[in-house]
Amino acid sequence: MGDHNFLLEPKFWLGEGIIQLNMVEEELGFYTRWNISNANDAGEIECIQEIQIKGISDLMHNKFLISSVSNSQFIVQLENEAIGKVVGSGILSDKIIAWEFRAKEIGFEGFEMYEKQEDGSYLMRAEFSTGDQFRTTIRGRVWQRI
Repeated sequence: MGDHNFLLEPKFWLGEGIIQLNMVEEELGFYTRWNISNANDAGEIECIQEIQIKGISDLMHNKFLISSVSNSQFIVQLENEAIGKVVGSGILSDKIIAWEFRAKEIGFEGFEMYEKQEDGSYLMRAEFSTGDQFRTTIRGRVWQRI
């Protein structure tokens, strides 16, 4: 599984990057903050993510629930105001934490991939699309808050 402390250990993480929407030509900068809780008695890990997009006053909130963690895979549930709840599958390897969602019933699919760097930070890439051809691409980096 590798030595991952992002998503799997109770810590705070910060991040920044670029969001690109296919309906808009400009790239939007963003900042993110992750609060990762201790696993509960059922082995579930709750992760709260806040996203601040430059120039937009409202924060976006995502709640992730990580469960059924093994050496190479896990289940991830995402909940937010825009899509409600979706469940996806995740993989773990020496340097990668990644997951995907395929919720055809609501026309939502996408993935997130975090690649561990030598300094302990993670480069991330994500893409999401909806049934109305709205596509979002995200690139950035997250690091542990000290």
